[in-house]
Amino acid sequence: MLHCPFCGRPESSRFELEGHRYLVFECMFTPEVDPALTDAEIDERLKAGFGAQGSAYFRKTCDALHVYVAKGEGARILTGRPDATGSP
Repeated sequence: MLHCPFCGRPESSRFELEGHRYLVFECMFTPEVDPALTDAEIDERLKAGFGAQGSAYFRKTCDALHVYVAKGEGARILTGRPDATGSP
């Protein structure tokens, strides 16, 4: 069983979707992982890739979602503004 690189909560499940494997931790952090890796290799990569970023990872994710909803495709969907083709 693996643990979240941010908060240390244990893994609650794993699933594969369209050829991609995901881990789900009790805190709901759900990274995509390489299905060919062992648990030890996954743990090492999670700590190296996410643990070093700390809360900056979540800030970056929140910023990306904000842009999507405020200025991107999400804004067009939510406000019903048509795109260049005239489609909503």
